[in-house]
Amino acid sequence: MRITLFSSKPYDRDSFLAANQAHGYDLHFLDARLDPDTAALAADAEVVCPFVNDVLSAPVLETLAAGATRLIALRSAGYNHVDLACAQRLGLPVVRVPAYSPHAVAEHTVALILALNRRLPRAYNRTREGNFSLQGLTGFDLMGKRVGVVGSGQIGAVFARIMQGFGCQVQLYDPFPNPVLEQLGMRYVALDELLASSDIVSLHCPLTAQTRHLINPRSLASMKRGAMLINTGRGALIDTPALIGALKSGQLGYLGLDVYEEEAGLFFEDHSGLPLQDDVLARLLSFPNVIVTAHQAFLTEEALAAIASTTLDNVAAWRAGAMRNQVSEG
Repeated sequence: MRITLFSSKPYDRDSFLAANQAHGYDLHFLDARLDPDTAALAADAEVVCPFVNDVLSAPVLETLAAGATRLIALRSAGYNHVDLACAQRLGLPVVRVPAYSPHAVAEHTVALILALNRRLPRAYNRTREGNFSLQGLTGFDLMGKRVGVVGSGQIGAVFARIMQGFGCQVQLYDPFPNPVLEQLGMRYVALDELLASSDIVSLHCPLTAQTRHLINPRSLASMKRGAMLINTGRGALIDTPALIGALKSGQLGYLGLDVYEEEAGLFFEDHSGLPLQDDVLARLLSFPNVIVTAHQAFLTEEALAAIASTTLDNVAAWRAGAMRNQVSEG
């Protein structure tokens, strides 16, 4: 059985080839991003395996269904890039990887916090130039700071535990509280209270119609002045242009992003030889108190292995008539 992987990189090839030793599928790796112009490349594949920035709109799904494709096997947890209503109408089941390594994303979130707080990019650049001045490098103790975690699923829960280990006061917002975290002394509060009282706010919720632009001009204005905002969830959780005014005014003191609302067609590729065409991202990168990484929070050996094995296990279950990790509209 042929499986076509779009937006595949060398690390995808390595992890999927290793996991495929238990299955023996015919894996076809494409560098191309899945979109209306490239969907025809999967004409002979029973299974199409897209990544987070691939386009699975109605025209794409219709092209896939008109070919050999009978299953969409996402190698990601999120599925907001899939027209699920169209997939259902076409009889194309969609499966995903609901969890791979929550530690990978949670630990990257902590790395962004530490790098921003202790101004590591600036310090690194200085010492390489022979400048050992400490002026402008003052950070703050994490001990005793209030950390607001928006979304207490698997990743948010791991992150919350780590920050509690630093001695932080952890408060959470989630429509579905986790009693285990409450037993550890963490407190669930309303979103407005979390934003207004947290020194650090970290986003770990899924992207839905309700959470799109959860962080916007109004919510930024309600945050504690000079607070730190981290997003390793989904780019569209933040109304990105609104960040610029908040950073310029000092309302937002620090910003760490591993995801970006307009990252499709930009992230996961080398554009270093070209002018950056995204004016909003270019402006964000000009601030010394901003760190942007290119959607790499998931990128650990353990996570890659889990993504590959879960994806291929999902395919095997579908082939045997027992669906695993299926997503559907609503």
